[in-house]
Amino acid sequence: MGLTAKIRTRDGWAVSHAVVTVTDMAGGQVLRAEADGEGAVRDATELSPGAYTVIVTAVGYAPAAASAIVTAGGRRIEAGTVTLARQGGTELPPPGPWTVDPAHSAVGAVAQHLGISSVRGRFTEFSAAIEIAADDVGASRVEAVIRAASIDTGNALRDTHLRSADFLDVEKYPEITYRSAGLTPAGPDRWTVHGELTLHGVARPVDLDLSYLGTGSDPWGGTRAAFRATADLHREDFAMNYNQVVQAGVAAIGTTLKVELDVQAVQGDALPQV
Repeated sequence: MGLTAKIRTRDGWAVSHAVVTVTDMAGGQVLRAEADGEGAVRDATELSPGAYTVIVTAVGYAPAAASAIVTAGGRRIEAGTVTLARQGGTELPPPGPWTVDPAHSAVGAVAQHLGISSVRGRFTEFSAAIEIAADDVGASRVEAVIRAASIDTGNALRDTHLRSADFLDVEKYPEITYRSAGLTPAGPDRWTVHGELTLHGVARPVDLDLSYLGTGSDPWGGTRAAFRATADLHREDFAMNYNQVVQAGVAAIGTTLKVELDVQAVQGDALPQV
């Protein structure tokens, strides 16, 4: 066998669309092979003894190259595991559909209270789907739906007020939605997600600062990816102008909300039955 190799991402995922090219010292191509669905490359071309360059490429990843020597008795190159980094140094999970697991995710918001402390709340009912694009990662998509009435700040009286027409007006606007329009790299393992948030009947562009935390297997035979995202929202941008002034210049509830998302997504277009 002339060449064996395994092509992986930094997290250990197979890069099934990788291509391995072997050139001789004169720059001539002597072998070209594509990885299979497991990221493995096996080519039976017999190589002459000598020095070669092994080049691994894949759309969306930075190329990798290494030197190799074929001995008189070897006739092959064993490249081992080749790790590819995302183009620009950023990483995302393997391409395809991912489904957010609400039981292991959190959608929260923090608002200032009386100018001296913070009130934290969360939405307990939501669903979301992610599609990681294979060729152009910037075309990856996310869509999320949140039940506005599921707001929970740990205080029943306050939650009832937040559901009223003064704030979320959940009877008239029962859903909060977010649909992405693309993403751009913002550093290693970080992305800016560009999208539109519809809240209180008002749709506005909102960017999410997204961190990819890695992937791993779960006890049910699935694969999970973890993300954390944040954004700052201004209530007046979404026609929520209610405020009670408790003293000169101090409002009961701040006008800026810091959104905090901790997300676990399961690979596939549906959650597993467990």
